[in-house]
Amino acid sequence: MKKTVLFLTFLLCWQLNAQNTLTSENWKTDLRFLQKTVHEEYPFLFKKITAEDFDAAVEKFHDAIPNMQDHEILVGFAKIIALFKYGHTRVGFRDGPVPYHQLPIYTREFPEGTYITGTHEDYGTLVGAKILAVENKPMADVLKAIYPVVPAENDQFFKAYGGLYLVIPEVLHAQGITETLQQEIDFSLEKDGKTFSATILAKEAGDIPMAYGEVKPGTNWVSVRDLESNPLYLKDLDKIYYYEYLPQEKALYVRHSQIQDDPSEDIPTFYKRVFDFVENNEVEKLIIDVRLNGGGNNYKNKPIITGTIEQQKINQKGKLFVIIGRRTFSACQNLVNEFSNYTNAIFVGEPTAENINFYGDNRRVDLPNSKLPMYLSFAWWQDKPQWENGPYTAPHLAVEMGFDDYRSNRDPVLEKALGFNSADFIIDPMAYLRGLFMENKLDLLRTEAMRLVKDPQYRFVKFEDEFNKAGYNLLDSKQIEGAIFVLQANTELFPESANTWDSLAEAYWKAGDAIKAREYYQKAIDLDPQGPIGDNARNMLKKMDKK
Repeated sequence: MKKTVLFLTFLLCWQLNAQNTLTSENWKTDLRFLQKTVHEEYPFLFKKITAEDFDAAVEKFHDAIPNMQDHEILVGFAKIIALFKYGHTRVGFRDGPVPYHQLPIYTREFPEGTYITGTHEDYGTLVGAKILAVENKPMADVLKAIYPVVPAENDQFFKAYGGLYLVIPEVLHAQGITETLQQEIDFSLEKDGKTFSATILAKEAGDIPMAYGEVKPGTNWVSVRDLESNPLYLKDLDKIYYYEYLPQEKALYVRHSQIQDDPSEDIPTFYKRVFDFVENNEVEKLIIDVRLNGGGNNYKNKPIITGTIEQQKINQKGKLFVIIGRRTFSACQNLVNEFSNYTNAIFVGEPTAENINFYGDNRRVDLPNSKLPMYLSFAWWQDKPQWENGPYTAPHLAVEMGFDDYRSNRDPVLEKALGFNSADFIIDPMAYLRGLFMENKLDLLRTEAMRLVKDPQYRFVKFEDEFNKAGYNLLDSKQIEGAIFVLQANTELFPESANTWDSLAEAYWKAGDAIKAREYYQKAIDLDPQGPIGDNARNMLKKMDKK
């Protein structure tokens, strides 16, 4: 009887395994299904990539599938979906048929590099170490290798969530970081001035005791921070929102980390208390911190915005601050857009992880053979005119937290808001420079532009792109002299950029000065000999030769 039961159990397991075995043809059929679905039902996603380039990537992947292992195919699908560059449009690793593993560490990007900020207690000695290399590959190369796997809306999104892919051995192998699929990964590390190596063993993927990228206290994980002495933005993370009055600064601080109602108090009730406090107390600054806020239901933003607008006492330049960062995403981007449109808020911190206008609200589409879930976005959210769209909302006051700040629970972002002085602050540098241009204060424009470009608090302003755009707007309106001035200024601000010289060359060509046009096209070629800008400059020179 026992032998019969064992045999039947073995037979059942064998049948299940046979059913779950996916052939190359199964995977290729799934890929064709995805390709057809995107073209027929989601063609609007071809916004950052053309349909032709998408199809070319599909064909390359299709041809490679027979020589790939299942985990490589999983990563291949992730790379195909990541081509759309919308964070909501992604592959469901966890709900798919391909098992994967995770290293029991958590990492975070800082200006100084990538650090291990949390680990399982078995690897507690590694907390606080800077990662120099993975499997002898320099960290910069490792990040570059895994970037195409991440559905990164922008570089900020990758900073926030790229580390989740860094700890998956299946991703590391598929992207060439390891030569074989292996669960033990070698790291080169630096801590307290000493370099050393460590081998970390991956475990089956599962829940990690983290909240908003932070180690939860009372678990078998350890953090580089003292979890008993949290800064305000990491205080009471079990609550979606809370506020605290800072009497010395006469400031009211609000941390809001999801666009959802807290179980203890809904958003309208909470913000009524906030605004009542502002009205009835000595409050000179209101600081709303959404740097951890990954979104939720943007229909719940209304009481926050309308209540802020009504607060004439606080809805003024230098009194209302919104802290944003690499986790500010989705419905919270809508909130940021509304603060920008309707209030006098000054944004502080890092850029957001979301495009200003974006595709969100995905639908799950299971592939027919593998049942691997694809989450495809369908809703276009546009809070700002198309010409104001961009890869992210940039802060007016740029502040990046360094590793030592983080480790010591210091918050330089909040400090910047609390210590704000409006005397020499320019909230919109490009509008200020445009004003100087319109007033014909060209010498002052040059010196001020150089000053602002070098000022670190404006480092997320895309000065080069904005100057280039302004120059072409002048060219299109036949204001050739003005266009040449603006594009010439751009070459002075960014002399190592091939694009600035290419644009200036075009302006001189349209002005009829072929000598300078040739000189500057050649400059662009010298700076970008193998790249697309150099190719364009060469083509333009050939075109000029035919004239």
